[in-house]
Amino acid sequence: MPEHPPLLPFDLMLAIYLIAIAAEAMSGALAAGRRDMDIFGVAVIAFVTALGGGTLRDVILGNYPIGWTQHPGYVYLVIAAGLVTTLVAPYLHHLRRAFLFLDALGLVAFSLIGCQVALALAYPTVVVIMAGMLTGISGGILRDILCQQVPVVFLKELYASVSLVVCVLFLLLGAAGLPADANSALCFAGGLTLRLLAIRYSWQLPTFSYHRRWD
Repeated sequence: MPEHPPLLPFDLMLAIYLIAIAAEAMSGALAAGRRDMDIFGVAVIAFVTALGGGTLRDVILGNYPIGWTQHPGYVYLVIAAGLVTTLVAPYLHHLRRAFLFLDALGLVAFSLIGCQVALALAYPTVVVIMAGMLTGISGGILRDILCQQVPVVFLKELYASVSLVVCVLFLLLGAAGLPADANSALCFAGGLTLRLLAIRYSWQLPTFSYHRRWD
């Protein structure tokens, strides 16, 4: 996902970013494991899940050079996180819960960082929100497509809408004058809580089902 963690007081967003890319790399590794992929496949899925959304965002926004090309340590981190997951996964008794929690961390953190990147580039509000959502959900979509699954963003509990809420709240609190680090921390905690509650209580948007035959 994103590769340009904004510089905020106490490096809060950098810390969130590093946690997020490691978490998403682990979620990618778990998804790869469900498809019985080899170690190379695990590393690729971990990389795409963690850094793919931010790469896509930067290409669309024209934000060059792509961040991870300038910071190879991010690549080492996500691949290491993915490979470590293959070692610890047999000892995790609730893999689905672990997967959903790690994915939730990445979703919220990347949504915030996507907003920060677009704001730094002086894009209009609607583009900032879309950049945040694109960063938040794209890595998971790429992961699920490569693992031959319907992306979780299109199914079940609130997902993309959580990213939307986080992005809008971040902009509103920023406009109200809340310090950047407090704003990030509050939105991160609130967004993560909302996503976990949506999983726990199966909160979801109305679905559309259409089964009539085409004539």
